[in-house]
Amino acid sequence: MHQRPAARHQVTLRQAPLARQRGAALLLLLLVLGLGASSFLISMFSQPKGDLHRQALTRAALADAREALLGYAVLHRRLPRPAQSALDGRERGQPCTDDAACTGWLPWTTLGLTPGDGWNKLLRYSVSPEFTDNKLARAPEATKTLLDRSGDGGIFYRVGSANCVVDDRCAAAVILSSGRHLGTSLAGIEQAGAVTDNLDEQANAEAVRDFMARAATDDVRSAGGSFSNELGWVPLRLIRERLRATAPVKKTLQ
Repeated sequence: MHQRPAARHQVTLRQAPLARQRGAALLLLLLVLGLGASSFLISMFSQPKGDLHRQALTRAALADAREALLGYAVLHRRLPRPAQSALDGRERGQPCTDDAACTGWLPWTTLGLTPGDGWNKLLRYSVSPEFTDNKLARAPEATKTLLDRSGDGGIFYRVGSANCVVDDRCAAAVILSSGRHLGTSLAGIEQAGAVTDNLDEQANAEAVRDFMARAATDDVRSAGGSFSNELGWVPLRLIRERLRATAPVKKTLQ
């Protein structure tokens, strides 16, 4: 009669390790599920949303445009002129002899690019006049500068200077995305500005030589107002490097 409690105790001892194993497996499963959920949330929140997504697309478009312009320079020994119109992405046939005439839209068809930026607006393009006339081998003058603002609102040069003839750091060309407020749609329709404080953006819309390239902000109290333009440029140094790398090798007589 005293053997039954012993039998029950023996069964309990055998079941205890099994229960611990099941508990450990459940904890491991919960840990794996937790890590999976965390990875999903991190991935979801790390994806660009709204304006951030448009900015990412715009920066990619600017980078593609710069590479296409460098490739064009190597192939043709010059940079292309602006597009014929907002609906015709071929470069203009007539020469452009000053900064105003050499400013317009990026010639996306000539460069083999998809038109527009992340905001579905045409990219603005301004090229140094001498670079459009097969003069790359003769050290043409780069005329484009990029400006920025300091913490107190003062303006300084990020690229180039007031005297591009002496300063060899001026850009050969500038590509500009108008951002949220201004610009021209892919259908060729000029976009009306939704804000009026964006003085630097308004200046960029008319610029032909000096372009503001400061950080984006929605703060209307900042110097120059709210700003959503994105800019890319073709450095003179990069053009020279690409030209040297692709220059024909001269054979010497022996």
